[in-house]
Amino acid sequence: MGRNTGITRRSLTAAAAGALATAAWAGEAMADEAGQGSRRQFRGMWLATVANRDWPARTGLPAAEQRASLLAFLDTAVERRLNAVVFQVRPTADALWPSPYEPWSEWLTGVQGQDPGWDPLGTAVREAHRRGLELHAWFNPYRIANHADPTRLLPTHPARLHPEWVVPYGGKLYYNPGLPEVRRFVQDAMLHAVARYDIDAVHWDDYFYPYPVAGQVFDDDAAYARHGAGFPDRAAWRRNNIDLLVRETGLRIKRLKRSVRFGISPFAVWRNRATDPLGSDTRAGVQTYDDLYADTRRWVREGWIDYIVPQVYWNIGFAAADYAKLVPWWAELVRGTGVGLYIGEALYKAGDPAQPAPWQDPAELSRHLTLCADHPQVRGNVYFSAKEVAADRNGAMARVVADHYPCRVRPPR
Repeated sequence: MGRNTGITRRSLTAAAAGALATAAWAGEAMADEAGQGSRRQFRGMWLATVANRDWPARTGLPAAEQRASLLAFLDTAVERRLNAVVFQVRPTADALWPSPYEPWSEWLTGVQGQDPGWDPLGTAVREAHRRGLELHAWFNPYRIANHADPTRLLPTHPARLHPEWVVPYGGKLYYNPGLPEVRRFVQDAMLHAVARYDIDAVHWDDYFYPYPVAGQVFDDDAAYARHGAGFPDRAAWRRNNIDLLVRETGLRIKRLKRSVRFGISPFAVWRNRATDPLGSDTRAGVQTYDDLYADTRRWVREGWIDYIVPQVYWNIGFAAADYAKLVPWWAELVRGTGVGLYIGEALYKAGDPAQPAPWQDPAELSRHLTLCADHPQVRGNVYFSAKEVAADRNGAMARVVADHYPCRVRPPR
């Protein structure tokens, strides 16, 4: 288990982490030369910054304290024998690096646009690589704010300068995916980080069109009237808007830096089988194809992305969306496509008294990885999120490490 290595989060220095990474990677290189390259496996954790979910612990901390706690999370990843950190750097149409497109994130200082006095993304990339970790930069394309008041944004915020780009919905603000100028802008804002830093991947989560809110209408009438000609209905037009974002972003990333990968972590149900015979044997209340206008199945089949991390955030045996039924569905989908498949794991549920009985068992997550091992298309797992990887409320993460991570390995490429 990670805590039995004698290395603690506080005592692990950057130099020691670098030495540990070098030793681990040397062993992996020898394994590859011996024809055992299949040992490569993606082992990641999400490091969320929106609303200070994981980091920083609260807004307004001194730069030195922010930096130290960020490095502590990287050290935790090393302790747990992980090899990738998915770091949220554009949580709400803002930036955790000096961006010419968008303001500094309020989640750093508490004031949108205020320089925190250091560069979190630049530091994360450099320090992750020193520790033998990949750094995947996680962006949210269309979310502007977790409130619905544009006047709370900086006067110079792009959403204030272009109010016609903005749609309020469900108490939040979003950029309108139906506008070509919005699609170009959000790509430019994200790709600035690709050009500036040696990141290993661009990563998106499950937010495209917003999750449905009862009694609310996403008002894109004007955009649909202007750009929706030729589509059978609004849903098909909306799906095409997201398809264009995915396809164009993937192409632009490769033009900038061919080595940078593009991955997406969607809600795990594309469609229920009752809706579409090609769908999964699930009865989920949300289907990405129909509700978020995200045709995740097509992105894989077309090869527009390099990897996909479905958020299979349910236990084995869960009636509406069984982990043991969803993993095989995704494994079959990626077969022969060249798209990497890593499974998103709900570590945050482990030991939570509000969750059903399977999540109280520290072995539940370990059983997930045992099941994944039966499907060679599954090349790894990603844990939500960093705070739980560190705290490990009921020992589920330690059990995963003990049962499945005997040593550090390189991620697949």
